[in-house]
Amino acid sequence: MTKLLKPNESGYGLLESVNKPINRKSFFKFAGAGAAFTTLLLSGCNDDDDGKFNGVVYTPPTTGTDAVSLGSGDVGILNYAYALEQLEAAFYTQVITTKYAGMTALETQILTDIRDHEIAHREFFKAALTAAAPAAIIPGLTPNFSSINFNDRTSVLNAAKTFEDLGVSAYNGAGKLLTTPDFLVLAGKIVSVEARHAAEIRDLIENGTFSDTANNDKGFDLVADPATVLGAAKSFVKETIDFSKLPTS
Repeated sequence: MTKLLKPNESGYGLLESVNKPINRKSFFKFAGAGAAFTTLLLSGCNDDDDGKFNGVVYTPPTTGTDAVSLGSGDVGILNYAYALEQLEAAFYTQVITTKYAGMTALETQILTDIRDHEIAHREFFKAALTAAAPAAIIPGLTPNFSSINFNDRTSVLNAAKTFEDLGVSAYNGAGKLLTTPDFLVLAGKIVSVEARHAAEIRDLIENGTFSDTANNDKGFDLVADPATVLGAAKSFVKETIDFSKLPTS
């Protein structure tokens, strides 16, 4: 943890560490706020359909039901983001592995692209935390998707909408809790991608509803604190996530 407190290291060493286990340029390619959504982001970078991404193979998390502490401070917030990205990556991996009946070629492409974005986000957080705060990184979580019928389009897309809305609201709510400006920039880039996912999923559910803000009369994306987000997500994760040490303001 001493390394985290070196004043001359931007982002407590986490930003630098990402260059080693995963190419930082690649991460920004996928998280970039100004980049086009879906296929353009991944064109030429991933052509498989088996959970692999740029040489990274998805490893199923260790089964377990123990409580997982996110920790405190900025590392705790990054663990919070890592937990959510694990959930999203696992969900879309399952969606593509067991496609619902009638999935069109366009839907396959869109959902595959979203899967790859989420895997990129998950691997970014995993690499950065592992390199800079190995004692603090949370383990692989065990998803619980028993409430989702992966053979049914409506069930899958409604679940996708839930996950994307949770992700957007989580990043929006966590931004104010970060103390390192570089992390806030990264969170802003990622939430932009997540918001595009949310819009695309809405459009798949009902064409033309990509900008639906029915849940927010002010026309902005949702904002939620960790307690609200993890309360909504807990049924999708077997472990109990302890967020009691996260900053609240």
